[in-house]
Amino acid sequence: MARTDSIDVGVVPVSGSDSDRENAHPDAPLEVDDNGPSTPRFIQDETTWKRWNWVPYPIRRASKWVAKWSHGPVNPQPFRIKPLFPAIQEYPLVLVERIIPSLKHRFWLVFCYLSIWIVTFALVKRRDTMASEIEGWGTPQTIGCGVSYWAAGNLCGLDGSDCRPFNGSGFPFKCRANCENYHVLNPRAVGDQELIYAPMVVGGPGTNGSAEPVYRGDSFVCAAAIHAGVVSNQDGGCGVVELVGRNENYAASRHHGISSIGFDSYFPLSFRFVPDIKCSAIDSRWDLLAVSTVFAGVLSLFTNSAPLFFFTIFTAIFWTVGMALDPPPSRTVASLFSNLIGKFLPAMFCAWVMYDKMGVRRTLKGLTAQVEKTILWLGGCWVGGMENYTLSFIPISRLNKHDLNQQPGARAALAIIIIVLVAIVCSQVWFFRKEGRLIEYLKLYALLIGAILISLTIPSLNLRIHHYIIALLLLPGTSMQTRPSLLYQGLLVGLFISGIARWGFDPVLQTSEALQGDAQKGSKLPSITEPVIHLANGTDTLSNITFTWNEPPRQLYDGISILVNDVERFRTYFGDVDAERSFVWSRNSTLDLPEYFRFAYMEGSESGDYTKAGIWTADGEWNKMKPGPSRVMARSLDNHKLVKRCDTHGKMFLATVAKPCADMVLKLIIPHVFPNVDTKNTKKIYENKANREAKAAKKAAEKAAKLNETIMDIESLLPKKKKKKEKKLPVDKFGSNKSDKEKAAGNKTAEADKAT
Repeated sequence: MARTDSIDVGVVPVSGSDSDRENAHPDAPLEVDDNGPSTPRFIQDETTWKRWNWVPYPIRRASKWVAKWSHGPVNPQPFRIKPLFPAIQEYPLVLVERIIPSLKHRFWLVFCYLSIWIVTFALVKRRDTMASEIEGWGTPQTIGCGVSYWAAGNLCGLDGSDCRPFNGSGFPFKCRANCENYHVLNPRAVGDQELIYAPMVVGGPGTNGSAEPVYRGDSFVCAAAIHAGVVSNQDGGCGVVELVGRNENYAASRHHGISSIGFDSYFPLSFRFVPDIKCSAIDSRWDLLAVSTVFAGVLSLFTNSAPLFFFTIFTAIFWTVGMALDPPPSRTVASLFSNLIGKFLPAMFCAWVMYDKMGVRRTLKGLTAQVEKTILWLGGCWVGGMENYTLSFIPISRLNKHDLNQQPGARAALAIIIIVLVAIVCSQVWFFRKEGRLIEYLKLYALLIGAILISLTIPSLNLRIHHYIIALLLLPGTSMQTRPSLLYQGLLVGLFISGIARWGFDPVLQTSEALQGDAQKGSKLPSITEPVIHLANGTDTLSNITFTWNEPPRQLYDGISILVNDVERFRTYFGDVDAERSFVWSRNSTLDLPEYFRFAYMEGSESGDYTKAGIWTADGEWNKMKPGPSRVMARSLDNHKLVKRCDTHGKMFLATVAKPCADMVLKLIIPHVFPNVDTKNTKKIYENKANREAKAAKKAAEKAAKLNETIMDIESLLPKKKKKKEKKLPVDKFGSNKSDKEKAAGNKTAEADKAT
């Protein structure tokens, strides 16, 4: 008989007498000894969380609940939009099915429909290119909204010689619509004033006491034409601009929605608009928008094919935005078409990725709510594509730290946008959980956030989130068929189209120079001594003012540039044999106008930051410039950044010059990387760094001393060897006992030191 082992399971007999136990039913429950203390739940969970014992229990419990909640219901179901008033919304589909049941006939109908759409669009666009010829001037030339006669800063050269002629010239022009919204995004200096986030318009009606509007040469021609009433901001227009040479006392005024800035001194180049010019030119962007809106709306109502709807609408809105609503800069229609066709092919590849991999197919497939699709998805797509009109009220020009700190209201607007996005994300998370797809999308966005964080750590590059990047990041979060997702998805696709059609595929990671544009660089400002003023007396009709300056280190800057009334009047280089050490500016004693002076160091042909304007008043007094830069002026004439003088001339040169140059470059870069850090804090940073380096060097020296003592102790314990007598070299007549090789090496070292 097999042996059986007894196991004590803590079972006790049924209470009562022996007879009761004998008479008990064999299937009666056994009584278990439960007198010991019960095990708490959190101790029972310890066995399942051995790896995470270091995490507090409340956090583990909450994490477990979140993980369980994230998996969603046991039987998740995908969302499907049930049309409101289905008989009305589905009627276009029923009508197509009844009238054109054959797929072949439907194909040819779509082909003819799209052909009529393209031909109509082309004919309206052709009318847009036509402008009546102006007698005596010819056909107007299409110019961009930012075109001006005078280039920024010192790009016009000394005395403006590269921007001549100043007088007796002109041309017929044509402006597109919406030039009022073309603003300068970095401060532009006008005398002692600065203009930003507004059209560059200086002067206007009332200048020099005349009713005829006269504008300073660096004003935007199209914005000035709107200000003067020559063209319309809504429809554009044409006219003739004529140079009138030097002018003074440019008046500030506000006309036709544009405010001009005043300038109470003189400028060598001015222009006006020739009156009584008969010219007919229309910007047909609104006609093109009407054509595309009608054709797209009809197509959206009468098809439920997701690929036909999406790719047709994507193409139509892309070309409407690029050719009419927000075209990139171009002089002719041919150049504009060439620009857009280069962007269109990669954009269509992105469209396929959106449709097949990012959830557009899931949102649009099987959708029969034709009216809701047209209003929510198509309407949202038009809103996103026309963001230069529909979203222009948001005071954010560029999504980077510099602009957010500089533009009024930008940070508040960004905070509101983030709050709205958080609310939308929470609602979308709830929908994804209901469909049981939340975990996979959380993994996707964790990967995207990780990629963004890695991008932020790459040295010498800055993360720039463009329109199309925002769309690509948020689009997977709309991968479901709900009414909010229809609206969000259409808006994001429109933002993608707008960004690519206007700006192209700008890089996600950009250098500081690319992001900077004409913003301030944080370069060193010249140190100008108190000027010497000589006022005219009875025999002398000229007054003059003499400036001198302290020269900077030669390794950083080559010369100095001086602007008088925003025109470069002086430039010298410190290394020239005949370099001038002072600047004398003379003026007639009858000139009853102030003059504005600004100073900047030169690096080759490129200027650094200019100082704020110092004023030589009409009374002959000098008002010192305020601290800090005005705006960075021109880049180099060939748009090429000169290499600094850190060229290598041997290892010794690298050790003595390259490191100081690198330290100086870091000091120049820090204010841009950390714009909120003031000079005192920056100085403290370097002092702390120097202290840390000194302490590290001291510790290293102490360790070396201790090591030497240990070595000497060990050597004292070892048996000493007899040293061989060294053969001494004969002493030469100069008292040296070095060999010829050592002498030659010493001579070379001395020559290298001298060269350094």
